[in-house]
Amino acid sequence: MPYLSCTDTRRHLREVLDRAEAGLPIGIRRHDSLVALIESGRLREILMHSRRLPRPEAVAEAGGWSVFLPGTPVAADGADLDEAVDEFVSALREYAEDWQERLRLTPNQQQHWPLVQFVSLASDSDLADWTRGSGP
Repeated sequence: MPYLSCTDTRRHLREVLDRAEAGLPIGIRRHDSLVALIESGRLREILMHSRRLPRPEAVAEAGGWSVFLPGTPVAADGADLDEAVDEFVSALREYAEDWQERLRLTPNQQQHWPLVQFVSLASDSDLADWTRGSGP
C-alpha cells in the first residue's frame, strides 16, 4: 500500500481521496504511525459483516418488545417492535458518543471499537434495518 507523508497528502489530497473512493489502497504516514484511508461505505459494509460485531436480538416480553446487543450495555424496550427498534437506534447512538468521550478508555469496553465505528458510519435507517436483520 502506498503511504504518503502528511506533506505529500496535502499536496495530492484530491488524488488521495480519489484512490480511497475507488477502493484502492492508500495511506498516510506520520512519524511512526500509519493510517489507512477507506471510503466510509466500504468500511461500514466490512464492519457490518465482521464476526467481531455482535448481532442485535429482539425478544417479545411482558406485553412489549426488548432489543439488546449481546456482550454490550446497549438495550431498549418498546410497546411494539418498531418502537423498540427506534429506541435501540437511539441507545446505539448514545453508547457510541459515550464510548468516544470516555468508555474507550475502560478495559471492558475497548473491544467495542468495531461497533462504535459502524454506528458512526451508519444512518438511523441503516441501523434500524441492521437491527431487524435486513441491511443496510
